[in-house]
Amino acid sequence: MSEPDVPQKTWWSAAEIAAADLPDMPATTRGVNEHARRNGWANQPGKVRRRAGRGGGLEYHHSLFPTRAAIALISAKDRPSERLDRAEAWAQFDAAKDSAKRKAEGRLAALDEIDALECAGLTRSEAVRTASAKHGKSEKTLWNWIGLVNGIAHADRLAYLVPGAGGSAQPKTEVPERFLELVKSAWLTQSAPDLSAAYSWATDIARSEAVQTAPLWKIRRVINATVPDHIRIFHREGVHGLRRYFPHQTRSKMSMHAMEAVQGDYHKFDVFVLWPGEQKPVRVQMIAFSDIYSGKFLAWRLSITANSHTVQLCFGDLVKRYGIPFHALLDNGREFAAKAMTGGTPTRFRFKIRDDDVPGLLTMLGVHVHWAQPAWGQAKPIERAFKDFCARVAKHPAFVGAYTGNRPDAKPENYGDRAIPLSEFKAVLEREIAAHNARRDRRSDVAFKRSFDDVFNESYKTSPVRKATEEQQLLWLLRAEGVRGDSKNGELKLYGHRYWAPWMYQVAGQKVVARFDPDALLDGLRIYDLEGRYLGDADVLAPGDFLSVDDARDHARKLSAFAKATKAEAAAHKALTDTEIAARLRAAGQTVQADDLPEAEVVRLVPNHRQAPKSAVRRPTTDEVEAEARLEAQVTRLSEHRPAQPEDDPQTRFDRALELEAIEADGHPLTEQQRLWLTEYSQSAEYRAWTRMRASAAKDE
Repeated sequence: MSEPDVPQKTWWSAAEIAAADLPDMPATTRGVNEHARRNGWANQPGKVRRRAGRGGGLEYHHSLFPTRAAIALISAKDRPSERLDRAEAWAQFDAAKDSAKRKAEGRLAALDEIDALECAGLTRSEAVRTASAKHGKSEKTLWNWIGLVNGIAHADRLAYLVPGAGGSAQPKTEVPERFLELVKSAWLTQSAPDLSAAYSWATDIARSEAVQTAPLWKIRRVINATVPDHIRIFHREGVHGLRRYFPHQTRSKMSMHAMEAVQGDYHKFDVFVLWPGEQKPVRVQMIAFSDIYSGKFLAWRLSITANSHTVQLCFGDLVKRYGIPFHALLDNGREFAAKAMTGGTPTRFRFKIRDDDVPGLLTMLGVHVHWAQPAWGQAKPIERAFKDFCARVAKHPAFVGAYTGNRPDAKPENYGDRAIPLSEFKAVLEREIAAHNARRDRRSDVAFKRSFDDVFNESYKTSPVRKATEEQQLLWLLRAEGVRGDSKNGELKLYGHRYWAPWMYQVAGQKVVARFDPDALLDGLRIYDLEGRYLGDADVLAPGDFLSVDDARDHARKLSAFAKATKAEAAAHKALTDTEIAARLRAAGQTVQADDLPEAEVVRLVPNHRQAPKSAVRRPTTDEVEAEARLEAQVTRLSEHRPAQPEDDPQTRFDRALELEAIEADGHPLTEQQRLWLTEYSQSAEYRAWTRMRASAAKDE
């Protein structure tokens, strides 16, 4: 069974000769045409013909080629064609379409039948002829298939019979490289234009720059084959769009427990609500905190706008009922990153911590804050629950006519027909949140078809829970602001009100933390230092009516009480009276004069000047003598009535004071002198010191 030779190509165009790279032949089409003209190929009859098909042109018989070129053609015939290796062939088969694989199976069936006919005694030519008639394929086609698997093991024939496989890779669609760059540059932009528009723009540029163009279908085919999807997404949608095509991370909650971490976020409902004090209906916003482990909603509050005050109150509701969580996953919004919530927290706004930052609520409660990735809803699982509320709350039957639609271009036909009273909206929302927590058949990795309530309650019983003290509860009921006290008296000004207390002189000119209830500014402030230590309360200084006598009298009474209290407190800081200090100064001055000034041993008299007036010795008058006598008699009388001074002993003075206090406690009146002495002595530092020592001794006993 001899195999006939596959017919050799005998007619060649100039382009084919140039592409064949034959010896002694030019390698360009222009060079081949010049070689044919120079050697007179067109004048040899039977050796030149008009090329059939599109484009026309001449074809030359291979007998016109130089000897070395003809030998190269014969060698090329005997040389086996380049094939893909076994692994590449099967990889190409695996990447082929199902239709191509079915064609390969049909080809293999035809070749198997040829082999069977040869085994039955037919020659290969007869077997090919018989199989051609049966399968409706030409004999040449069957011979080509045989050539594809010539020398290939039968087990690998299928891979080489796929259309386009078996030999060298099919040439790609060729387009001008420069024009392709223009189209790709105009198409691969984040404005994401259509390919047809980018092609039109590139054509205009190519026409002005004399660049060769190509059809749109060919450009589209090349781009689809050469530009990977992730490159296209990166250029047309950016990094944010590229992240959507990257596999998401599965975050397991199996190692967590209830109240270990909570998450908080705002959600605006697509419902018109009548808010008290507002003239027009509003779309209310809900701040909610949920447990990350179980998914249960723990606390929620409503407000018109997203603000840190509502976040504080909502987080306070959570802590008051369930305890203090260890971690909090928060949105990057200003309402969460405000100083009132996260002041002093690292990575807040991704800035450094300043020394004078006011500690926020979460910082003071020891909650570790985690910031969610901006513009990435998958970072917060609570977003999935908000999606449920869009369907179960905003579209609730009780809110028909108040639903606004989730987009400006998706408004219902009955848009704006009615608005829901706030109390009615809260009632429906509360029922839906309770139903959300109690709904069974949850599919999280910790739920196992249980409800959020069941998962939370089971873990909460055995979880370490931190409860807040009464002092800590003040941290979320009030709001913190860093304010500076007045440089004179420590007075604070906040939201148009003035606050002051007598003790605030100690914070004059200093920056402090004023915690207050924004809804009750007239209730006063609680003052803390920057390190969180409580200093005291400050009352509001209410303004008085300009012409009101009562307001003026009230202010005068407060001033008098302040002066009286200050006087009593000042007495404790001054142990000696002004008279005693003056007397001691006089005694000190006399002592210094007697000790420091020695007596002069040499005295020189200064004679009077002759022109100095001569003054006679003056004698006191009778009236002056009588006045001096009366003064001495008055001093004597006062000395006789002055109470006897106790011995100059602190213990004796203190014992006498206790004795007088006991007499007064028994109901016996003291003399005027005793009462004055006891009042003055009880305000001295000596009396307070002996009182403290006596109390300390009694405590030790």
